Amino acid sequence: MKRVYYAIATLVLLAIEVLIALFVRDAFVRPYVGDMLVVIVIYTLVRIFVPEKCRLLPLWIFLFAILVEALQYFEIVRLLGLSNNRFMSVLIGGTFDWKDIACYAVGCALLGLFEFWRKK
Repeated sequence: MKRVYYAIATLVLLAIEVLIALFVRDAFVRPYVGDMLVVIVIYTLVRIFVPEKCRLLPLWIFLFAILVEALQYFEIVRLLGLSNNRFMSVLIGGTFDWKDIACYAVGCALLGLFEFWRKK
């Protein structure tokens, strides 16, 4: 049953992410809340397949997010020749920013608190 809840959460959060990407043009929600939410979307997606165990999942997701950000630093989209592919450019991102890593950390910290609360 947990898998169903995680699947629903993933779809709802993904829809929110898409709406933010398409319609929000501000200086807070899109750059900060969107980045914080992306790690939560990844968490709920992984939890569909691994609903239990993996106690350090928020940490693994944070490390994955840092990897993606590092790939942005090295301009992976350009190196792979995907600069003209809008979907891949948006999905991977094209600009390294330390603030993004801070947002991922906040999102993963919230996930860590959720994990702690869930076990109680």
